[in-house]
Amino acid sequence: QAQLVESGGGLVQPGGSLRLSCAASGSIVSTNTMGWYRQPPGKERELVASIARGGSTNYADSVKGRFTVSRDNAKNTVYLQMNSLKPEDTAVYYCNVVGPFGVRYGWGQGTQVTVSS
Repeated sequence: QAQLVESGGGLVQPGGSLRLSCAASGSIVSTNTMGWYRQPPGKERELVASIARGGSTNYADSVKGRFTVSRDNAKNTVYLQMNSLKPEDTAVYYCNVVGPFGVRYGWGQGTQVTVSS
C-alpha cells in the first residue's frame, strides 16, 4: 500500500491554474513538515513549497506569490494550488515528508504538470 499518492496534474495553458493533492496514510500530514518537490526534464528534484505541523509555510523564489500550499488534517491530505502557471513550471511533482524521515516513505510516481499553449 502506497503511503503518499499524488494526483491532479495535467496539461494547461500559460496563465492557467491547477490544484495538486497528496493523499497520505495515518497521521503523516498532521505530525510532519510536508513538502512539494518538482523535477523538470533533465534536471534534479527541488523543493518548491512546504508546510510545517504548526502551519508555517515556505516557498522557493520561483513560485512565491503564485503557489499556495495547504493541508487538511481530517482528510490527511496536502494541497498545492498553482496559479499563473508558466512553461518553466513543467515538471513531475512529488510530495514527501521534509527532512530525514522522508527516506522512510520514499518517492512515489508523482503527477505530471505540463504548461504549454
